[in-house]
Formats: sequence, C-alpha cells, structure tokens
Amino acid sequence: MKKIISLALTALVAASVFTGCAKKNNEFYEEKNLNLMDTVVDLRASGTKATQAVKEAMKRLEEIDVMASPNNEKGDVWKINQGAGRDYVKVNPDTIKMIQMAVKYSKMSNGAFDITVSPLINLWGIGTDKARVPSDQEIKEKLSLVGYDKISIKEADNSVKLEKEGMAIDLGGIAKGFAADEVMKIFKKYNIENALIDLGGSSIYASGKNKTQSPWSIGIQHPRLDRSEGLLGIVKISDEALSTSGDYERFFIKDNKRYHHILNPATGYPADNGVMSDTIVIKGNVADANMQADILTTTVFVLGADKGMKFIESLPGIECAVTTTDNKLYSSSGFKKRLTDLHKDFTEVQ
Repeated sequence: MKKIISLALTALVAASVFTGCAKKNNEFYEEKNLNLMDTVVDLRASGTKATQAVKEAMKRLEEIDVMASPNNEKGDVWKINQGAGRDYVKVNPDTIKMIQMAVKYSKMSNGAFDITVSPLINLWGIGTDKARVPSDQEIKEKLSLVGYDKISIKEADNSVKLEKEGMAIDLGGIAKGFAADEVMKIFKKYNIENALIDLGGSSIYASGKNKTQSPWSIGIQHPRLDRSEGLLGIVKISDEALSTSGDYERFFIKDNKRYHHILNPATGYPADNGVMSDTIVIKGNVADANMQADILTTTVFVLGADKGMKFIESLPGIECAVTTTDNKLYSSSGFKKRLTDLHKDFTEVQ
C-alpha cells in the first residue's frame, strides 16, 4: 500500500463518510470522503460548481472501483482472470488503456513492473490473515504464470486474453492513478481550479492552491516511524501528481526479516535491494500524470535506488526521491529543491 499524509487540511477519519459545502469569497468549497477502492477517498474542490463536480467524480470512482476489482464478478479484471488460458474477454476501453500503459512500463523497465504478479500476491497473502513465507517450489510454480508478454490484446474489439490458465492480473499499482486522472478531467470540465484529489494516499493530485491560497503541503511518511512520531519531510505541490510506495504498510516479520507486499516479478520474493520507500512527483501537463506516478513508484522500488534514479532521470517532467535502509535519501535534481523539513534520521546524498 502506498501512503502519504496531507497536511493542508483536517486529517481523514477512516471508515467515515463526510460531505460538506461552504461558501467563501463568493466561491463554493466542497469536501467529501468515503470508502472506495479499498481505501478512504478524499476529494476537495473550490468553485461555483464544486458540488456537482465532486458528485460526478464520486460516481466515476465507483465505476472504476468495480471495473478494476479482482473480486467483483461484474468487473473487467475478474472476468479477464476467469478466462485465463481459454478466451478473449471483451472489456471497457479504460481497462485496455490501463493494461497497455502497464505493459509499456513493463517493457521500459525490463519487467520491474508487471501486473501479472497476481498469483504471487495471492500466494504470499501479505496484508491478510493468511500471510506466510511460501516454499521455493511454490514460488517457482507461480513464477511460471508471471510475464507481461503473456498478455494478448485485441484493440479492434477491446478484448484481452491471458495466455496461460492460472494467470491473473492485478491493477492495484495503476488503478488509483487512473482514477485520479479521471477525477481531474471532471474537475476541469466544471472549471475547478483549486482542488485536492487524495485516493487513500496512493495517488494525490493537487490543483491550484488550498484554502489559505498556498501550495498544497504534503507530508511524506517516515518509513520507520508512526505518523504521530514524525514525517520524512514535506513537499509542496501545485498542479502536480504525487505518489509513494513503501515497505511499511503491508508486511510481516519472520525470523527478524521483513516481508513486504512489493514483489519482484523476477524472483517472486519481496523486492530486497535496500529501498524502504520512494516518492514520485509528476507535472500535471504530462499525459496520464497520476497513472504514471502510480506505476513508477512500484517500478523504482523494485529497480532499487541506483537503477531507479537513473530510470527517472531519463523521463521528462518527473521527479523522485528514494529512502534506503542505511537511512540515506537519494533524490533527483528537481526533487531536492522542493523537499523541506527532512527528518534528522536521514542524510541526503549529494
């Protein structure tokens, strides 16, 4: 799970539903949060049509929630997984878009990102009451079902087929980013200039300014401290997407070793390269900014600090910071300028 803390306004209350509308400076401010996509979604918008914008955005999020869920029989992902090794499954064009974007980055990263790791995710069960360390043989068997090159797409009729029976995809590392992009489109349609889209911390898009007319301040989780004990640092963003990944939200410890949910598709084990967390910031004028940010946090985590930073530096309009287990912070040139209040536990690598 990816987690970021918004410092701009009141913190969320888990499992709650809140909606509020107030008028300030002849402009309406609307905020609503509720449980969707296995997290707490928080939308905040200012504008004369803020209420309509948030209402339509929530409806769109509900549609995406069904579409991308591996457990909802009405959803595309469930249907694709059920047809693995047998049939092409006709799906929503949006599902095709997410899968194509995933495959694109799988190729660019030599497989560091791969949505076909679902069999391994289920095997490990990290984040559930069935979490365990599988045997080498079990992992080897599931690895035979992993491979983005085994996804076949027919764009002409929006259909998808997984080539081997037992294969399965998981869009958990991309769907929230796609959803945030969709919400932003709706906000733009209603001329919303100042807004915060927070999909459980997995994907954040900050548009314009907050209620105090300042850039949005986003607190980044310290990977080894509780939120009440301190932050890694603070990043100010405006008209930008931000996402982070870490080994601290879904994990278990056995024999003094931490096993987290970010799996390396090449080994079948949790990525083990010294990375604790990474954060991506992408300018809003980059196409599919939130979706790319979502993908890239996982990608960089699996690649590791050195390869990951080199990968990010090759991409225009994208910035990154990586924390490592030796308490160092590696950051791209653009990220260094925006990070403030770095926690004393970390040393920034120049």
